[in-house]
Amino acid sequence: MTQDTFIIPDFSQLQRLVTANNHPAEVRRALRSDRLDIHGLAALLSPAAEPLLPQLAARSAHITAKRFGRTIQIYAPLYLSNYCINRCAYCGFSAGNRIERRVLTMEEAEQEAMILHGRGFQHILLVAGEAPARLGVDFLAELATRLRNRFAAISIEVQPLAEDEYARLFSAGITSVAVYQETYDRVIYSQVHHSGKKCDFDYRLATPARAAAAGMREVGIGALLGLADWRLEGLAMGLHLAWLRKHYWRTALTVSFPRLRPAEGGFQPLVTVSERMLSQMLFALRIFDPDVGLLLSTREEARFRDGMVGLGPTRYSAGSCTAPGGYAHPELAGEQFSVGDHRSMQEVCADICRRGYDPVRKDWDATFQIKDGGGAMSAAC
Repeated sequence: MTQDTFIIPDFSQLQRLVTANNHPAEVRRALRSDRLDIHGLAALLSPAAEPLLPQLAARSAHITAKRFGRTIQIYAPLYLSNYCINRCAYCGFSAGNRIERRVLTMEEAEQEAMILHGRGFQHILLVAGEAPARLGVDFLAELATRLRNRFAAISIEVQPLAEDEYARLFSAGITSVAVYQETYDRVIYSQVHHSGKKCDFDYRLATPARAAAAGMREVGIGALLGLADWRLEGLAMGLHLAWLRKHYWRTALTVSFPRLRPAEGGFQPLVTVSERMLSQMLFALRIFDPDVGLLLSTREEARFRDGMVGLGPTRYSAGSCTAPGGYAHPELAGEQFSVGDHRSMQEVCADICRRGYDPVRKDWDATFQIKDGGGAMSAAC
């Protein structure tokens, strides 16, 4: 590994950092600060910040309104395949689970996309289990080429790829890559990833940098909450976010907060992450990085998502189905996990509007891209 590769500290080091800043005075200092360092983030994630959660929420809401106004972007996932070569203890797609496996044909994938288009979605996320032989770069490139003139933004959440593969997909019309580390704790990571390429912690950790280096307009990171200490996961995400900001400042960044949901295999969370804990993490990261996009998916219940409107999240998924082909055929089995918010896109948007916010279905257009001196595409200011 080179000095330009992000290296996550051991979780024992992160624990010492949280402990050192676990004091009400440090929390109040962080809340007053215009710019947080990692010590300030540790304070906001510490137990000492729990009684001050309303103050964290208010600060997060203020920053969000200043940076993003009263808008929330709406998107939908489109599952292309539930085949996977990895054996991950927590995932419904794990190779060891006996589920109905399916990979969409190009025509079926296009049909699913157009169903979402007909429902008003302009931002879609293409999702697939990690099985390159079943669904690889060729398929994604062709699908993106077919869809790029119909959607404002096409993102992917698939197996980690090489930099040249990301560059090819960017040229085909993919604008964003989401790749979650699942857990930044190396010990826990080795315990829940039993076989497959996903067992390589460092390769996965370097994936967001490869995507950014390839020219992707946006890169998303995150951790699957329920595997390791949530405070330390939040601190690790903050460090990763800061490193990406420094090295790929032209790339927009997002963070997701997926909590474990019931899935095939019956895996139970190793640690509890309550809604209150999730809220503290989300608020802390918003205060730490005012410009980062924060995603809250349909993993969460409608009640919680409604309550978080305006407090920090900037993107909501809606009307989600996690089974390949599930929009055209809702009866299909083989979902990755069960969703918590079953409302349609129209219902989600209506509830956002009732709270005085604007659900945005399109906030980007390819005409706002310009070529820099080296020929790469970048966002125009």
